[in-house]
Amino acid sequence: MTDTKPRRRTAARAAALALPLALGLLGGAVTPAQAATTASPAPLSCQGKTIDTKAPIHYRTETLINAPLSKIWRLQTDVERWPSWQEPVLTNQRLDWGPLHKNSRFRWTTPVPATATTPATTLSITSTVHQIQRGKCIRWSGPAIGEGLRIDNGIHVWNFTEVKGGVLVRTEENWSGAQVEADVPTSTQFLGMGLEAWLKDLKTTAEAHC
Repeated sequence: MTDTKPRRRTAARAAALALPLALGLLGGAVTPAQAATTASPAPLSCQGKTIDTKAPIHYRTETLINAPLSKIWRLQTDVERWPSWQEPVLTNQRLDWGPLHKNSRFRWTTPVPATATTPATTLSITSTVHQIQRGKCIRWSGPAIGEGLRIDNGIHVWNFTEVKGGVLVRTEENWSGAQVEADVPTSTQFLGMGLEAWLKDLKTTAEAHC
């Protein structure tokens, strides 16, 4: 399918899922107070498993989506269709078959513009689902690798809770690896921007035509 989205906007939004991103793209920089800290609530979990809480780079956020849980769950777990509603996702390929389940694997790509220390590249992220409970939670992890840029591992947890007014979607992620840990504040800021953009796209898509 031909990508008709404006290249400039796509590149900028795509960067929000990776590392480099111009500050203020989402209407204001992510501050350290928004990042996960020792004062934060208990980490999100799926079937008792969390992110790596000892990792120096981690971020948590949430949003209320006024849409049926079934629709939100379908959008999030039909990973091959992510490119249709997430501009930063160029491709997403399932490496197995059927509904997303424990041990499912998928490989997705996102472009990253050049920075002062890394070249423009495309990150290839291979994610493995470790825990999944239908309509409740998902936990996956995997490396993100591109030419001149590497995140050794990212662990990502999603929780979905029906509440008055819709579904509360909460997400938490950590990154690990020497390259991203060389500048923890900046990496945390970029991770936060990526998760905020993801939730925004999920909310916009899920609430459309509801």
